[in-house]
Amino acid sequence: MRGPHNIWRLIRTGATFERTGAMAVALEAMEVTPRLRFAARMLGWPFKWLGLKGDPGLPPVTRALTALGPAYIKFGQVLSTRPDIVGEELAMQLKYLQDQLPPFSTYTAKAMVAEELRLPVDEVFSSFSEPVAAASIAQVHRATLRETGQDVAVKVLRPGIERAFRKDLDAFFFAARTIEFLSPSSRRLRPMDVITHFEGVVLGELDLRLESSAASEFADNTKNDAGFQVPKVLWQLSGRSVMTMDWAEGINLADNAAIDAAGLDRSALGARVLQLFLSHALRDGFFHGDMHQGNLKVAANGDLIAYDFGIMGRIDEYTRRVYAEILMGFIRKDYRRVAEVHFEAGYVPANRDIDEFARALRAVGEPIFGLEATRVSMARLLSYLFEVTERFGMETRTELILLQRTMVVVEGVARSLDPHINIWQVAKPVVESYVSRNVGPLALMRDLAQTARVLGRFGPRLPRLMEAALIRQAEVPPPVYTRPRLFGLRGAAAAVVTFGLGLWLGHML
Repeated sequence: MRGPHNIWRLIRTGATFERTGAMAVALEAMEVTPRLRFAARMLGWPFKWLGLKGDPGLPPVTRALTALGPAYIKFGQVLSTRPDIVGEELAMQLKYLQDQLPPFSTYTAKAMVAEELRLPVDEVFSSFSEPVAAASIAQVHRATLRETGQDVAVKVLRPGIERAFRKDLDAFFFAARTIEFLSPSSRRLRPMDVITHFEGVVLGELDLRLESSAASEFADNTKNDAGFQVPKVLWQLSGRSVMTMDWAEGINLADNAAIDAAGLDRSALGARVLQLFLSHALRDGFFHGDMHQGNLKVAANGDLIAYDFGIMGRIDEYTRRVYAEILMGFIRKDYRRVAEVHFEAGYVPANRDIDEFARALRAVGEPIFGLEATRVSMARLLSYLFEVTERFGMETRTELILLQRTMVVVEGVARSLDPHINIWQVAKPVVESYVSRNVGPLALMRDLAQTARVLGRFGPRLPRLMEAALIRQAEVPPPVYTRPRLFGLRGAAAAVVTFGLGLWLGHML
């Protein structure tokens, strides 16, 4: 239940950070201001004795997050890709959370597989290894099919994981509601909607049938992408708590030393990770939403291999065009156009000053051009962006949360491979290619043709729709002010002409 009892969970979070020593480390790494640092310590210190002990063999922050549970581990996985925000040392420590968490027993895993497949494990597999990777949601075993001798990866959900996640989500909902109550100005960020979105993403990740479906769709979309592989799902050996795929052999993308030893170009790999993500998001509107190093490998031939498809993002055509135009505006330093796109899309209230907003965007964009990535502080950049959104009354766009978060993660992965990468230069050809095909005269013609098809399909229903509208209009009392305006007459005439043109085009097409 999402009630006041969740105060206990939140207090224990702060207490665990204090007891494990993670509070001081995290505040220092993120360069928190002295005032906020003092407030955080005062909130956690009195309850230190209530904190979870965790594994003393782990570094403080990793120890605290693993002790607190899967939702906190997910947060740590994101931070592990951002050394520019938390520092190199802490980022390296947090990489432990990607695929090296304590596993559950192979005996339990085999029992779950047998129950899901309704077949004895030894009848399906000639070998079934100990866990080769363990993350917050599930762990993976390498196995060999008895019938064909094919090596496969068998993913098994952690026992009781859904209940554990729901406990954390309940606490997050309580925290979001409390924040909205105590700070009305925070409502523009829609914390409740953000947590609701996170809940949908996480609960979808707890059904491996959905992950299998996502992997299959993603493989179809990317089958022609050079230098990119998606393992094939074995549907007959997959279910709600078990997922079986082709075994993907390769080097973990976090192992720079092994990548160098294999003679692979890390700079090219970093650029490819970023360009592939943008291509999937813009071209397909369907992208991998958890692209940290733990979910990426590089094959011997240099191909990137993606796996773990529990979190996938989807954005519609209109949002893709808006996103592309915003990126293109930043790349071209056309801050006025970036501001106009924000207003046209309704991201910024119409009563705000567009020139002031464009000037604020320039202050965000200009410092990042012409510099190496190592000289750009994303922590300070994100802080300033937050100030801009607060000043101009922008609301959190829940449909863009996963896209924005994944962009942060992907940039971190690219930087870990090539610390000198310039994300804007790498992104430019992908964004320009999308814009040339989807924003302009060709896109307008496609939109008109699609509109004509829709109009042609609904044309036969027009008389009844018009009659029903007229009847409803006759039943409504006339407004106090009914003076006709020229704009309304012109709009009606334009609608009639457009509809007639649509019917004709619909029949022609």
